[in-house]
Amino acid sequence: MDTEHGTPQRLRALSSRLVNQAALAANRIVDQELARAGARRYHYALLAAAEEYGPSSQAGLGRRTGIDRSDMVATVNDLAERRLLERAPDPEDRRRNVITITAAGRRELTRLDRLLAAAQDEFLAPLPAADRRNLIDLLNRLVDHHRGDHG
Repeated sequence: MDTEHGTPQRLRALSSRLVNQAALAANRIVDQELARAGARRYHYALLAAAEEYGPSSQAGLGRRTGIDRSDMVATVNDLAERRLLERAPDPEDRRRNVITITAAGRRELTRLDRLLAAAQDEFLAPLPAADRRNLIDLLNRLVDHHRGDHG
């Protein structure tokens, strides 16, 4: 055994450390793919939420995506400038904006879906399909539990 470069067994047994190490690798892979496409994770998250939930307030989209308010404004501005999202005053409350995905935004989301599917394949390369599904199920259960969605 390589005692100089090997990871101590105590560390290899810490699920929290392993999840963090895996997340670092996953984020690197995803960020690289998105950067090549001229996009960021927040772009994808916002387009996905806008497509799935329909017209929503910026605050509502922020809650659904976990994007901080200050980052949300910059991300909406960026996507609106690219005509991937539309921002319009809410007819029921002129103080807030309603965000809607455009046809161009849907096309961009489809393109990013393909890029992220490839990134997921790269990240999960050592796992067969059944293990991938199991991992996703386990991670969702952990996230839901710690978010308070005990169901």
